[in-house]
Amino acid sequence: MAKTGTFTYSLRPKCAVADAVALLSNFSRHTELHPFIIKVTEVPPVDGAVRSFVINDRFKLGPVGFTTTYTADVMTVTDDEVVTVARQRPGTTLHNHTRLRPEPDGTVLIEVTITLTAPTLLFGYAFKQAQTAHHALAERLKNVLES
Repeated sequence: MAKTGTFTYSLRPKCAVADAVALLSNFSRHTELHPFIIKVTEVPPVDGAVRSFVINDRFKLGPVGFTTTYTADVMTVTDDEVVTVARQRPGTTLHNHTRLRPEPDGTVLIEVTITLTAPTLLFGYAFKQAQTAHHALAERLKNVLES
């Protein structure tokens, strides 16, 4: 049995929309953004994806550290939208829908909706880790885009 949950966040870096789209759609650069990613390997796109990646993360569960490997596909990249899907066994999927809009003050409104589906027994841990990672990613993303 699986469980699904959603969370959202937004940020407003001072940058060009194209720069934000380029960074968000290139997981090869996410080792500098995502607090758990330790390695990213681009692979040939699969299942209609624009780009596909194999990603290695490092986690902690109490005193125990472990690594995981999953696939991440960039499904849509436009001037104002990036959609990605990450899949990990057993039965865990993270869907990221990011919308971008230039603002009159020179910032870009980046609105992110994350939907996570995971087996019920893993859901609480996976959802908390996803929230932690994506909120840290948002802070780092803003800094990278403004530098």
